[in-house]
Amino acid sequence: MKAVEEIENFIQSFVQNNGFEGVVVGVSGGVDSALVVSLCTRALGKERVLGLILPDRDSAKESTRLALKLCRELGIEHEVISITPALRKLRVYRLFPPACLFPRKVQESYVKGKWKSLSKDPYIDDLLDRGNETFRKGLAYYRIKHRLRMCLLYFEAEKRNYAVAGCVNKTELMSGLYVKWGDSAADFEPIAHLYKTQVVELARWLRIPSEIVERAPTPDLIPGITDEFVLGLNYADLDRILAKMEKGEDLSNEDPKFVQRVRQIREAAWHRKIQNVRINSPNGVQ
Repeated sequence: MKAVEEIENFIQSFVQNNGFEGVVVGVSGGVDSALVVSLCTRALGKERVLGLILPDRDSAKESTRLALKLCRELGIEHEVISITPALRKLRVYRLFPPACLFPRKVQESYVKGKWKSLSKDPYIDDLLDRGNETFRKGLAYYRIKHRLRMCLLYFEAEKRNYAVAGCVNKTELMSGLYVKWGDSAADFEPIAHLYKTQVVELARWLRIPSEIVERAPTPDLIPGITDEFVLGLNYADLDRILAKMEKGEDLSNEDPKFVQRVRQIREAAWHRKIQNVRINSPNGVQ
């Protein structure tokens, strides 16, 4: 497939041109990281790829199982490092009581109800960093997990002169479904030009295990919260409307409620991109 070949060539060129000896990928058990680590392995060879699996107390056990299964099938070096001790040491878990004593389904049901009760539109408030005190604590609670993972990815990468490969796709970038300085922090992004539905298509073509490809996409940061639950619409509708908006195509045959939702998300997503803003000094000193 031409799309696969282009990405593999991009990976090879990036690594070679920048003097890296390999790549590190955070493998989550989801389809995005599965596609990235598979493409990196195809492009560079299994000896030059490291997969890091970084669960915490709220991660689904299924995520770790699937991540391990994929790494073993690819034959790459991999390691599981729990970030729970670090989060506990940083007093992150003090924000919310432990839920490990309850069954996973009970945890998921509780979190979904809590998410909805704290805001009329939790995702828009998330994008704009607003909401009541409890809601803002929740934002800090889940975001630090990806930021801590980013630190570990770079720690292991720099010991080996490896590049950190990102796993953010185009849909996530356009809709703000990522953590700034967390999963969006990487040396290069092999799939940032692909919508989520295209990621799934390529993953199927590469015969990535169906239990990964067909699994409901989730950030796996807090129990029960899936991407589509947060966004308020499914990826097929979101990608189709995003693509039409990007191309300036007619939207009259789309559900007006979906179109309005996508516009609302895109308008709020700009807030994610605020970073490194500097004063423009009149005397030229920066």
